[in-house]
Amino acid sequence: MAEAPEQPAPAAAPQGAKPREGWRTHPLPKRLALIAIVAVGLWLWKATDVPERQLILQLDGAGWSDVRAMDLQVLDPEEHILKREERFFANGPPPEVTFKMPLPQGTFRTLVFLKVQGREQRVRLEERLSVGEGEAIVRQLRLPASSR
Repeated sequence: MAEAPEQPAPAAAPQGAKPREGWRTHPLPKRLALIAIVAVGLWLWKATDVPERQLILQLDGAGWSDVRAMDLQVLDPEEHILKREERFFANGPPPEVTFKMPLPQGTFRTLVFLKVQGREQRVRLEERLSVGEGEAIVRQLRLPASSR
């Protein structure tokens, strides 16, 4: 039998050294692609979000010190309630009452029902609300004359 010629032993790599990685095998490009997809998704989600608005009701005229409760309802064109909030006051409301709500641009109907001390029925105020690009919507409310 003939002896096989001796093959040179492979050069031993230094201990602890890793083979050199190329950009294709590096995990960073995969992570960057995932981060970019998530960022675009969040941006699209936020861009389609309905902005939060402040409806500021300025209470003008006399008689507001007798108001003990205020019920605000914001209705869309199909008469669905978009926002309803009730506030109670021990000694009458402040000169301005602010409500925060998400509202898109458009025209809405607001109903304000007031419980006035000394009156059996609630007072109803109705307003048209046109929402543009601004964040704050200011409306002045005046109590109707009492019919005692």
